[in-house]
This record gives sequence, C-alpha cells and structure tokens, in this order.
Amino acid sequence: MKILLIGAAGTVGSAIETELGQRHDLVRAGRSNVDVQVDIADPASIRDLYRHVGKLDAVICAAGSVVFKPLAEMAPADFELGLRDKLMGQVNLVLLGQEVLNEGGSFTLTTGILSQSPIASGASASLVNGAVDAFVRSAAIELPRGLRINSVSPTVLVEALSTYGSYFRGFKAVPGAEVALAYSRSVEGRQTGQNYQVGY
Repeated sequence: MKILLIGAAGTVGSAIETELGQRHDLVRAGRSNVDVQVDIADPASIRDLYRHVGKLDAVICAAGSVVFKPLAEMAPADFELGLRDKLMGQVNLVLLGQEVLNEGGSFTLTTGILSQSPIASGASASLVNGAVDAFVRSAAIELPRGLRINSVSPTVLVEALSTYGSYFRGFKAVPGAEVALAYSRSVEGRQTGQNYQVGY
C-alpha cells in the first residue's frame, strides 16, 4: 500500500514507520525532517500535500497540538490551538482527502486516553480527543466508495515520560511499538468507526 504518514518524525510516527514501513510504501509528512511538509492547521497546506502525493491507499495522522495548562489559566486562544490543530486538522485531512484515497482506502486519526480519563491541566486534550472519536464514529457511516476511518487512542508512551510523565501519575505507560500495532490493525484490517484503545 501507499500510505501517507503525517507526524512521521514524532514519537508515535517513528514507531508507526518502523511497524508499517517494512511492508508498505510510506510517504513521510509533517513540519520538519520529512519527505513532504504540511501544517495540518492550514487547509491550504493540506490541499497542497494531497496534490503533491497523489493517489493513496491510506492516510495516518499521528500529529496534533494541544495546550496542557490548569483550567483557571486557560484562555480562549489556548483552546483554539487544539481545536484548530488536532481537531480540525484531522477533520480536514478526511474532508479534503476522500478523493485521493483509492476505493476501500482508510483514514486513521489519533486521539488519546484523556477522552476517557481526564487529568488536571488536560481539559483541552480531553475536549479534542472526545470530539475526534465522535467524528470518527459519525464519518464511518457516510464515507463513500468503501472508505474506512478509525482512531487510535493510546495512554502515555514510555518514550514520552520525560516530557509528560508528571501529568500522568498513576497511568500505565506503553511503548511506542505497542501503539504502532493499533495503527497496523486499522490500516491493514477491515473495520471502520472503531476507536482502538492502547494501554487502558
């Protein structure tokens, strides 16, 4: 398969590349250190990306930014970042990517455990993750030509504990390689409208 991997240079993206790259042709996209640059918060950038890469069998998004900050300190702009980037960025990848996917192709989006298990300073992530999961369930019943859509929802990654560990006290961390298996299941399987939870 020809697979577009957005966020390829990140922790999750690198693990996905290791898992799927041995079997498929990956086009690595993101903000830096990739084959093709894209800013998913900008619909015009997404359109340019799809024009550049051409027909695809699958799109994986392992990118998206949110702000971690106590709710009392959150400003509208802090929420707007997550809404514009991780939420609408992924929604727009689907809206604008339907025509470039071959029949029976798939989208795999990324959410996270905070949609189910909120933490202090994680209101933006909880909001966005829950919205993405709901979008996936809804879009699955309307996508044309046998196209599929799923989301992967991991807990905190072992490789990210140095950065995010203080937010996730008491949570079981999972290695990126285990998370990557859920993306393989989404891309190489046949299910649609699913949220693959990893580590909880």
